[in-house]
Amino acid sequence: MKASLKKVSFLSICLVWSIFTYALGSSEGMKSGDNDPVNTEEEVNDYIQHHVKDSHDFHLFDYYSNGEKHEVGFPLPVILWGENGLTAFMSSAFHHDDSGEVVVERNGSRFVKNHGVIYELEAGAETVEFDSEHHPVNATKPFDWSITKSVFGILLMGLLMLIWFGGLARQYKKKAVPTGFGRILEPLVIYVRDEIAKPNIGPKYRKFTGYLMTVFFFVWFLNLVGLMPFGFNVTGQLAVTASLAIITLIIYLFSSNKHFWSHQLWMPGVPYLIRPLLAVIELAGTLLIKPFALMVRLFANITAGHIVVMSLISIGILMQKDMTAFGSTTLSLVLAMFITLIEVLVAFLQAYIFTMLSALFIGMAVEEGEHH
Repeated sequence: MKASLKKVSFLSICLVWSIFTYALGSSEGMKSGDNDPVNTEEEVNDYIQHHVKDSHDFHLFDYYSNGEKHEVGFPLPVILWGENGLTAFMSSAFHHDDSGEVVVERNGSRFVKNHGVIYELEAGAETVEFDSEHHPVNATKPFDWSITKSVFGILLMGLLMLIWFGGLARQYKKKAVPTGFGRILEPLVIYVRDEIAKPNIGPKYRKFTGYLMTVFFFVWFLNLVGLMPFGFNVTGQLAVTASLAIITLIIYLFSSNKHFWSHQLWMPGVPYLIRPLLAVIELAGTLLIKPFALMVRLFANITAGHIVVMSLISIGILMQKDMTAFGSTTLSLVLAMFITLIEVLVAFLQAYIFTMLSALFIGMAVEEGEHH
């Protein structure tokens, strides 16, 4: 118990210190004058929108010195399939430029990055140009297989989960009671099995418990990592939540039985004239509404939480005209701390809801009909 309390205290100190340094660092950016890139409401809004998006490099933090912005992070592999085939290079070749002015020449092709999107320029073009509807007129989008920040986060979390839960499985083979980090994971595994999988799926719960545990810990851990000031927002990417929702859809469709489809296509116990209408409604709910709800609920809650925290931190910049630097930073720190503590609860809650709904949808598909 003492060891657990020490770990909780350590995590709490890290959380508080991360918020403090993040808020203080944001306020420091205002001190060097009007040449700083983020010191107005419009620039703060653009910065927040950029923060929640995916990117081709891993950005840790910024600091300002003599009016110049310095970025700290590391590049990620850019893998593109364009007109001349496969091309790969590191994202540092763009020199942190996102305006489309830096041209990278590789494999006979010329690439630029504009607002997070990589374009392949036509012959003779120096920068990408857009029409009135913001469609590129002198460039095309290559097929992007890059290891972006979100992909890096997915691979990293997948590797950590393999190490953690693989170690827990090996401990069970050697002894009845796990030790070390396995003692923290064991009650969580039992919770997902006994409180989520078994009550919602029924006798066939063992077949789907592995998936439910994987999605629960995957979403929960990535939600927690997203609260750290490292720029991670994996579960706030629509493509990630859509992929998880589609996996759940595939599982309960291919595991469904005749009883499920009989109620979907020809609802018993209702007038025959109403059954075709009910079939359309039920099919829309099964194929569209259920996965859409899984996708949007996770995406919207996580993204909204990041935007709220970043907005509160930006108070340290926007209110320095009316308050002292210390006062505005302290205010943003207190408000951001309060919301971040709520987001810690939301991180678990959204993982729980996603897993619970997935188990519920699977349970409805595999439920056997009662014979009277």
